[in-house]
Amino acid sequence: MSIATDTRSRQQSGVVVEGAVRRFGDRTVLDGLDLTIADGELVVLLGPSGCGKSTLLRLLAGLDRPDGGVVEVPARRAVVFQGDRLLPWQRVLPNVTLGLRGPDAQQRARDVLAETGLAGRERAWPKELSGGEAQRVALARALVSEPELVLLDEPFAALDAITRLRMHDLLRALRARHDATMLLVTHDVDEAIALADRIVVMRGGRIGNEHRIDLSAADREASVAREELRAALLADLGLAHPH
Repeated sequence: MSIATDTRSRQQSGVVVEGAVRRFGDRTVLDGLDLTIADGELVVLLGPSGCGKSTLLRLLAGLDRPDGGVVEVPARRAVVFQGDRLLPWQRVLPNVTLGLRGPDAQQRARDVLAETGLAGRERAWPKELSGGEAQRVALARALVSEPELVLLDEPFAALDAITRLRMHDLLRALRARHDATMLLVTHDVDEAIALADRIVVMRGGRIGNEHRIDLSAADREASVAREELRAALLADLGLAHPH
């Protein structure tokens, strides 16, 4: 099996993974995985712990390399992790401009902070931010470079329920403004239904099932179709549907 990781510089933000294999010692975490993400699509990756979700995300981010297969991704990528990973010795604005070049870097950072609802917080220290505010800064840092692909590794898992819902609304708005392709890794079935164009369920290092979401915003909140989809996802995950 050939091994290739291709970062495309052309204006194409989709992802192609063919036969990806990743081993750690004698353990195979990704076992010939195939996945395609279309330009501008938001795909949510569901699966139990240890199924390879974060390993796949690391391959797409360029933080790791496959042992076999082909991984094609756009050159401009950004990652948002579960922890905000802000530098505690830097204020908010320098955290967002980290690695950003150009005479307009600070203005671009101010603009994206305003988009995330943090205008006026540029000089705050990370320790002064709430959990939701810190994740907004992490999103701003990811989006300020106008990436073609945004990879989100359980970015809202540590937030309380109300803050998480607000972050969902923010992510929808930012996606519409920036027109980026997105892959979100989560354990949360309800989060997947709320955000995805397509939900991909991983099982045994491969894609087990896929569900394209054709629900309106209202139907994603409460509808017979939503409950049927939720039941199907729980079944894919090997969980009983609660009554």
